[in-house]
Amino acid sequence: MAKSRIIVDCDPGVDDAIALLLAFASPDEIEIVGITTVNGNVSLPLTTRNALRITAMAGRQDIPVYAGCSRPIMQGHPREPSVHGLDGLGDLGVADATHEAERQHAVDFIIDTVMREPGQITLCPIGPLTNIALALIKEPSISTKIKAIVLMGGAVFNPGNTATDAEFNIWIDPHAAQIVLSSGIPMTIFGLDVTRHATLTQERFEQLERNASPIMKTAIAMMRYYGSGDASLHDPCVTAFLIDPSLFKGVDAVIEVDCDPKGAYGRTRAVENGAGLPVCHVITEVDDERLFQLIDQRLRLL
Repeated sequence: MAKSRIIVDCDPGVDDAIALLLAFASPDEIEIVGITTVNGNVSLPLTTRNALRITAMAGRQDIPVYAGCSRPIMQGHPREPSVHGLDGLGDLGVADATHEAERQHAVDFIIDTVMREPGQITLCPIGPLTNIALALIKEPSISTKIKAIVLMGGAVFNPGNTATDAEFNIWIDPHAAQIVLSSGIPMTIFGLDVTRHATLTQERFEQLERNASPIMKTAIAMMRYYGSGDASLHDPCVTAFLIDPSLFKGVDAVIEVDCDPKGAYGRTRAVENGAGLPVCHVITEVDDERLFQLIDQRLRLL
């Protein structure tokens, strides 16, 4: 399988951090050309700080980080306590980076990179889709130049994890999600339909902890903090798919996003009569034993 050249659009977040570390540990399958950050699990200053902290922790300061949108397209929601901790990485005192984010805005970086390498770049949004939507609005022609989008978000066939029964990433910015999901770009979706099967258990923690390296010990500590509130390791599923697609199975569907503030705001659902509308590939199954074996094997390489 050819190496994937990707932009990771993220809101770190513990599971975002693990997704990034898994990608860093898989250079034969994945090349990250840039990391873009967005408001989501924590505020934009913190998600950007955390992306820099993770690259520094892994010795990957060569990968540029670009700060993006600090709010959703429409009105936001009051910020609530996060399973990621106040700092977004489990409040473990992960060292700050000595390098800084790039000056260019994330939206412009996405546009420029895709225009420079048409058909070569896969976008991997694992947070709210604000940056991706605004890139499509600012430069609509990139929709035919993006190789694919592989994203974490949504709950198409299962309940969500917010008050409106939406999945968190989509709930933060459903208008952005509707723009992206209706774009016609080849789309693979990792929502709660599959990520709830990627479960952190005591047995899996014990396996990860055997002969763990310093980086792995930090990753495990972050996951233990996060796992006390959410046992599902959502975002690393996107990275794992790029490494080994055979871990997953899914179905094709046309997806609609509820953008009505008085309705099931942010809820994603499959449209039965979607003839002529863009079709997304919704992942519904994972070989979770092999998934955690992959995470264990690759993180040990860092």
